[in-house]
Amino acid sequence: MLITKESILLACDLKEKEAIIRAMAKQAFEIHRIKEVEPFVQAVLHREAEFSTGVGYGIAIPHGKASVVNEAFVMFCRVDHVDWNSLDGTDVDMVFMIGVPEEDTSNEHLKILALLSRRLMKEDFRTALRTAQSEDALLEILKKWEII
Repeated sequence: MLITKESILLACDLKEKEAIIRAMAKQAFEIHRIKEVEPFVQAVLHREAEFSTGVGYGIAIPHGKASVVNEAFVMFCRVDHVDWNSLDGTDVDMVFMIGVPEEDTSNEHLKILALLSRRLMKEDFRTALRTAQSEDALLEILKKWEII
């Protein structure tokens, strides 16, 4: 399963992009999605340095390919108005982090990214994610929209 209840952080009070990426990576480590935190963080930050993953509508989708990733995964985190250098200039309030193994030749992260991007274009999907009151409720929304 790409995302589980343990992959969801509903309230994060961090205000900086790198700190949020690190917190999400630490959670990914704690739930055994990655073997080590720092190599994954560096992969995500390297990608972020190439081009902002702030895609607009208050959404960021940082992602990384690394040998420390056990299997493809998605993490979700709600934050409070973080400057992510987004394409549309808006602050971010939701972060989806994608991780895939470095040896993945099927471009799994691109497939996940495309699926998420299509869904996130829908205002009712974004609203549902922003107003979900629990991890279980958020998982139900993701199931309904065929993310998981």
